[in-house]
Amino acid sequence: MTRLLLVGGNGQLGRELRRSLAPLGEVVATTRDGRLHDGGQAIAADLDSPGRLAEVVREVAPDAVINAAAYTAVDRAESEPEAAFRINGEAPGVLAQACAAAGIPLVHYSTDYVFDGQGSSPYREDDPTAPLGVYGASKLAGEQAIRAAGGRHLVFRTAWVYAAHSHNFLRTMLRLGAERDELRVVADQVGTPTPAALIAEVTAVALRRALDDTGTSGTLHLVADGQTSWHGFAEAIFAEAVEAGLLPRAPRVQAITTAEFPTPARRPAYSCLDTTALRRDFAVALPHWRDALRPVIAALAAERAAAPAA
Repeated sequence: MTRLLLVGGNGQLGRELRRSLAPLGEVVATTRDGRLHDGGQAIAADLDSPGRLAEVVREVAPDAVINAAAYTAVDRAESEPEAAFRINGEAPGVLAQACAAAGIPLVHYSTDYVFDGQGSSPYREDDPTAPLGVYGASKLAGEQAIRAAGGRHLVFRTAWVYAAHSHNFLRTMLRLGAERDELRVVADQVGTPTPAALIAEVTAVALRRALDDTGTSGTLHLVADGQTSWHGFAEAIFAEAVEAGLLPRAPRVQAITTAEFPTPARRPAYSCLDTTALRRDFAVALPHWRDALRPVIAALAAERAAAPAA
């Protein structure tokens, strides 16, 4: 039976991957404390201690490794560069070396933040990288370490990831929308909201190929179709939430500029990624971001409806 080692089983993406990868074989997950969010058992492994990772790969002896763990606190990374580079740069390199030594593929996730956001058409995989901050630089370092290891790999660059669980823009907007009549949201940063479930489903398709075809390797862009601003995403979230009964009414969403909402880390103004290679090479259909949002909201509504009354 195929055995897959999933690093970061409790994260926003890790939780979706546990579901999508299950049909491929046995999924052995790692978490920081050795426990899964639903009470299940996992292997304790922390990317903040990269030395342990190679040992875990040898112990589990998987057919592939999927690294869904990362340092994702974009603003905090500016004041914690050592931690960001250890988790996002050094740890993926350790995993890649272990996978290369074992002759197995590594799946890893990177970000739109490797680009400077000065473009005006979707970034292709071979476009020049120029991260604006520590987070993007640390993720780029991880990509480079994986390629330098010389083994088979699939590096998926994605963007604006959200899910019905974990900490993300969608859940923040729903919480604030229930508390306030008006919100101010940045309207001059453009990208593509992408559900973690979509990333997980495409990963399963690509990994199935990688397990069968030793020539499958490289960097690919994986996001939903279309584009919007954070302001546009917020308005869509509220429209869907009202329709699904999650909110009684939508708050007013005032459009503001990035300059009006200063943050420690600079964000790319334009984050759209070209997915032509992914769609061509793996024959996957990528839904429009607006259509992809609906089932995530529906899942939240169903979860709330099933919850016992307080």
